[in-house]
Amino acid sequence: MFKVFVSSCLFAIMPFVVTGGIAPAQAQSGIVRHNEAAYPIASAIEVPAGYSTVYVSGIGAPITNPAAPAKSVEAYGSMATQTEESLKRIKDILRDMGLGMGDVVQMHVFMVADAQTKKMDFEGMMQGYTKFFGTRDQPNLPVRSAFGVAQLSRPGWLVEIEVVAAKPPHH
Repeated sequence: MFKVFVSSCLFAIMPFVVTGGIAPAQAQSGIVRHNEAAYPIASAIEVPAGYSTVYVSGIGAPITNPAAPAKSVEAYGSMATQTEESLKRIKDILRDMGLGMGDVVQMHVFMVADAQTKKMDFEGMMQGYTKFFGTRDQPNLPVRSAFGVAQLSRPGWLVEIEVVAAKPPHH
C-alpha cells in the first residue's frame, strides 16, 4: 500500500499527467517521486507501507540582525534569507532524528507580504528553497503548497514552513 501526497501551487497550475511530461524518480529508499521537469517540486510522491511519518511544526527564521528593531523584517532578513534560515532549522531538526532534507515528502509554505512593499516575494522564497531541494547534492523534491496568508505568529516573519518527512523502516 502506498500513501500519495499530491502537490498544489497557488501560483502555477501543473496538471498531473501520468503519461507525458512527468518522469518518476525512485530513490534507493523505495519512495517514488513523480517530478515535473519544468518546476522544482514533485507532482506526486508514493511512500511505501512501513514508513513512519514525521511531522515538523511550522518553523520561521531566527533573528539574523540583532541590531535591527525587534519584531521587524530587518531583524529576520529578506524573504530569501528567512526561507534559507527556516530550512536550515528544519534540516537541523531532521538531522537530530537521523533524517535529511531528502526525506522530506511534503511542504507547506506560508508567506506574508512585506508591510513596506505590500508585496509577497515568491521569487525570494524560491531562491532560498532551491538551495535545499533539486540540487546536485540533494536532488529529491517534495510536493509543496505555497500560501499567501494575512499574517504569521511573529511580527517580522515573512515566511513559515512546515514539512512532512518519511522515515524508512528500521531507520
